[in-house]
Amino acid sequence: MLGFGLTVAFAAVMGFSIFLSLPVVMSKRTGEMRTKLFNAVAIGILVFLVADVFANATGVIYNGSFYSYGSSPYYDLVFAVSLTLGFAVLYLAENRSRKGLSPTQLATFIALGIGFQNLTEGLLFGSLGALIGLTGAALVVLVGFVFQNVTEGFPIASPFFGQVEKKAGVLFALFLLGGVPTVIGGAVGFYYSSDAFAMVFDGLAIGTMLYVILPMLKNAFKDMDYAKQRMVYAGVFIGFVLGFLVNLV
Repeated sequence: MLGFGLTVAFAAVMGFSIFLSLPVVMSKRTGEMRTKLFNAVAIGILVFLVADVFANATGVIYNGSFYSYGSSPYYDLVFAVSLTLGFAVLYLAENRSRKGLSPTQLATFIALGIGFQNLTEGLLFGSLGALIGLTGAALVVLVGFVFQNVTEGFPIASPFFGQVEKKAGVLFALFLLGGVPTVIGGAVGFYYSSDAFAMVFDGLAIGTMLYVILPMLKNAFKDMDYAKQRMVYAGVFIGFVLGFLVNLV
């Protein structure tokens, strides 16, 4: 069993590993084609994260509790309400303005979705740390989530790709918004673990990320010629595969 302090410290390593991508996303040598590629890779990573979070949720939802088969009506409801809430809040927020989302707003929503996802990761690690310490599954979770979180800086920074003067302070704050929930989850998970609690944040994460993928796709295919279209297709695939590969660690 890990102590509370060590559990939180390792959760912080997981969460703040997102900052390892900051030097790359802050690079000013980003031409139009590279910008398109980075945006497409970011979309692919988000698509993978949606699939990854849902895969985690299915272990609770489809648990055969309904007459020994099917899903659990209670967890179905918790997940569905959270999913709808995550999507609907962003839908209403964007549609209050006819101008759509600004780059900062879009990046904030992406960071929120990733933050919800990272909170559930922290909850998992915190509960494992309390039960078995830094061995076996807990060590795999730590290493795997560190590598995964490194890639999460790209979706958050993607609305600012192609801008000559990127806002370092804004990106730093947004990376905190995405990474700090891992630490909070680690602290809470050490003392409290609940499938319903995890379903709430899994649903919020998927609903939020699902929504922000849509304007990112819209921007990716704007003013598109054949060469750029091929690059976007390839970039989305690369991003998904990248998420898959780091998740194997």
